[in-house]
Amino acid sequence: MIVSFTGAQSTGKSTLLERCRDDEKFLSYDFEPEVTRWVKKTYGLSINEDGDEFTQLAILNRHMHNYLTYKDKDVVLDRCILDGLVYTQYLYNSGKVSVDVLDYASYLYRTLVDKIDIILYTEPDIPLVDDGERSVNVGFRKDIVDIFEEVLDSAAASTKLVRLKGSVENRMKVIYNEIENYGK
Repeated sequence: MIVSFTGAQSTGKSTLLERCRDDEKFLSYDFEPEVTRWVKKTYGLSINEDGDEFTQLAILNRHMHNYLTYKDKDVVLDRCILDGLVYTQYLYNSGKVSVDVLDYASYLYRTLVDKIDIILYTEPDIPLVDDGERSVNVGFRKDIVDIFEEVLDSAAASTKLVRLKGSVENRMKVIYNEIENYGK
């Protein structure tokens, strides 16, 4: 089973991933940390609103890598191709990536979204926190959330999307419920 968190920066994805990693209910799962930070660390590329064509291509290809690596395993991903599409759309709207990169993101999204079993969308109901890597630009976060909502209103992902709100404990209860009831 492929389970993925998705959402704007600083909405609790990494915190929830760590809680799952430490939870006995997820002992049989692999965990894949966020692709964006991996791309920044591995290639030294700018991320968030400073991303460019190379950033997005590297991120999008990492999403393909994650699918190919974990397609026959139980895994929890910190981000998925939905994030890749949304952030690419933002950068396209900002004139930082070409239509070719946006088309590639759209193609990968259509190809990979059906391969994810549960998509856990972390609502932006918690404050931005500066961790030295993620953007704390409130306007950028709002733009990303708006694009997420546009995509989710019209996307195939909405059928497997679970919205997570409130405290970490409330969010974990929903996650447990979704995992336990998957396929029933």
